[in-house]
Amino acid sequence: MRKPILIGNWKMNGSLHSNQALIVRVLARIRPFCKTIDMAICPPFPYLFQVRDLLGYTGVALGAQNVSCATSGAHTGEVSATMLAEMGCRYVLVGHSERRSLYHESDNDTAARFRQIKACGMVPVLCVGETLKEREQGRTEEVVERQLRAVIDENGMAAVAGCIVAYEPVWAIGTGRTATPDQVNETHRAIRQFLENCAAGAGQSTRIVYGGSVNAANAAELFQSPEVDGGLVGGASLKADEFSGIGAALANTVTQTDSSCDAVDSFQME
Repeated sequence: MRKPILIGNWKMNGSLHSNQALIVRVLARIRPFCKTIDMAICPPFPYLFQVRDLLGYTGVALGAQNVSCATSGAHTGEVSATMLAEMGCRYVLVGHSERRSLYHESDNDTAARFRQIKACGMVPVLCVGETLKEREQGRTEEVVERQLRAVIDENGMAAVAGCIVAYEPVWAIGTGRTATPDQVNETHRAIRQFLENCAAGAGQSTRIVYGGSVNAANAAELFQSPEVDGGLVGGASLKADEFSGIGAALANTVTQTDSSCDAVDSFQME
């Protein structure tokens, strides 16, 4: 069974004071289901150290929002995968639609960043998704398969099989619009079939999560499909009640007999 995962992407938000208050509130609320699902938080780079220490041994993993294509060198403003690994990151987002659209990161850039993440032993969260125009043109599968293929061609299927794929329709990110459960299910199934066609077993073993205006009110409906293995949450991850509500909805999709977790039984907070 694929273990569900919930990832919070703080984007460019936070402060030393608000981060601590948020983490403490989140940890207090997720205790009932922290053994049922995996969880991770991806703060901005300057706060990785603080959030790592706040998470401590709770079982909630630390993640980063992006990584450089380069290993090291004269790349002012960039952050390398070795730095993120040394900081204790387990997950790294790559190919997020905001990076693709606002900062013009190409499919090839995404593939190169993916390679850096894997080389340092972390888990890439590979974001794929179509624009509204592409959706209306019936090109959703074509677009996500192109984005996946670029990473597969650069890194090989074995590397890709160990990642998490996040389906994020661009038109549903930060807009308040959400893909319907049928749309999400259809696209997740197509992604899974594509991966399965690339390598037997890859489709069934890869966790595919949904991101796009997920909140506590719509999470249960979005997570009802067996094709959806969790969520990549933006704005709602900045609100303790919302984020924990989404986590509870995800945990409810897992039966007690299938539940398992590597998280420790007790929290340690400073």
